[in-house]
Amino acid sequence: MEYIDMKLKDKVAIVTGGASGIGEATVRLFASQGASVVIADRSALGEKLARELSESSLAAHYSEVDVSREDDTRRLIDDTVSRFGRLDIMVANAGIAHPSAPVEDVSVEQWQQMIDVNLTGVFLSNKLAIVQMKKQGTGGAIVNMASILGHVGMPGAASYNAAKGGVVNLTRSLGVSHAQDGIRVNAVCPGFVATPLIERATEEARARLVAAHPIGRLGHADEVAKAVLFLASDDASFIVGTSLMVDGGYCAQ
Repeated sequence: MEYIDMKLKDKVAIVTGGASGIGEATVRLFASQGASVVIADRSALGEKLARELSESSLAAHYSEVDVSREDDTRRLIDDTVSRFGRLDIMVANAGIAHPSAPVEDVSVEQWQQMIDVNLTGVFLSNKLAIVQMKKQGTGGAIVNMASILGHVGMPGAASYNAAKGGVVNLTRSLGVSHAQDGIRVNAVCPGFVATPLIERATEEARARLVAAHPIGRLGHADEVAKAVLFLASDDASFIVGTSLMVDGGYCAQ
């Protein structure tokens, strides 16, 4: 992922869920583009990633955070500003998934956990980032990680569908609410991305997922990260409240 121009030079970014997967790919890409990046996660892999990037003379810091807790998210932003002087970009990427199950088998506790992390966590990251960005008075960019399942239904995924649909509409609302503050809020909606979990699925299950994408393959984390970079950068200066589909044509069918 080599680029000639430094699209995020001197910018300060937080990436929640930045220790692995799409989050890790985003952290690496942002750092390569000149940003100082705070990796917010509950996994020690985030600390390892920050150390690796720092040893390569890239600006990265790890912060252990539970995005569903307002006090944790407020501390994350305060620590970021204390360390780097400001906050320019928030990537609300942290999320969880549950095994597919019919709604009658989903407990209230399972439902609430999904909403707490995948929707409330995004709400808190957006809310507190907006507070800081408005205080600075120089605008900013927020990119939320939604999903194709925020736009289409999938059997056995009621709570995930609900949470990601909420992220899509939260993005619209905050986008139009804060555009005049110079704060652009947008979302990325990935299709199914190749992960260790999917690689462990049966050959038949993987084939079904691949066949669901007109492009004939699954996505890759770095492909999604490049979409996040675009929306976070000044290249997307006239884009507000939108959901960018990065799905190999899944939702165009």
